[in-house]
Amino acid sequence: MPLSVKYTQLCLLTLSFIFTFTVAEAQIVEQPDPLRPSLPDSSKAVKKDSSKTAAGQQKIDSIKQAPPIPTIFRYRFTADGTITAGNVSRTLLQLTSAVDYQLSNYFKLSSNPSFVYGKQNGILAEREWFGDLRTTYRYEKRLYYLAFGSYERSNLRQINHRWTAAAGLGYKLLNHKRAYISLTDVVMQEYTDFVELNDINIWRNSARLYGEYTFDKDRFTVTHTAFYQPALGQYNVRWNASLSVQIKLTQVISLRSTVANAYESLIVPGRQNNDFRFTLGLVYEKK
Repeated sequence: MPLSVKYTQLCLLTLSFIFTFTVAEAQIVEQPDPLRPSLPDSSKAVKKDSSKTAAGQQKIDSIKQAPPIPTIFRYRFTADGTITAGNVSRTLLQLTSAVDYQLSNYFKLSSNPSFVYGKQNGILAEREWFGDLRTTYRYEKRLYYLAFGSYERSNLRQINHRWTAAAGLGYKLLNHKRAYISLTDVVMQEYTDFVELNDINIWRNSARLYGEYTFDKDRFTVTHTAFYQPALGQYNVRWNASLSVQIKLTQVISLRSTVANAYESLIVPGRQNNDFRFTLGLVYEKK
């Protein structure tokens, strides 16, 4: 099947997800949970020859025939939304995704874009954009390095533009087939253009704890993501955390429920520091 046809089908499937259900108090654009790095030794494309050969000959063959470097493209799309009419009219659409592209055995490119759009009684409430691009070096190793940039807009928090650039390292605390936990820590430069407040240009330390666990032959998946981002030299704290439970319906489609919370100490007048949400939607994931 041509690649363009596959992408067209993915887009149509994603749009069809908007008719799933969600319950929300407020919507935010936090950084979505990423795709878990490939399992240990998954990049090895050549398996051991089961035929009986001399040990010396096997060593020569292994030198002459080095395993090729595979190109792996993985992606996940999540969509949920709701439409209500009557005493309370509300329209909400949420789209999040995660994309990994393996350039080599050392470098990988990743992105986690998301979009939220919502109206309450005809008034625009949410129009949230988030996009990033990160590169990871030695991603298959226990200790790895990463650098990324991101862009964000938020009608909910009255942010015209927010740009960030960061670099740091990550460490895999646990890396098994059924359980994965990683901790990353980066130094981040942030510029935020608020609608009403003065613009800020600060440095932050950003720590992220991410975990993924699978049960019952990968039918059930539990993931959690937590960010803590204090400013350096002043009091300005951001943090967000989410917990998701995913049930596989088919090989590529799952039902997913997520609880998320986000907090910012510096906000525009008339907004709350904390936002909480609970959502239920569908996931299309291809690994």
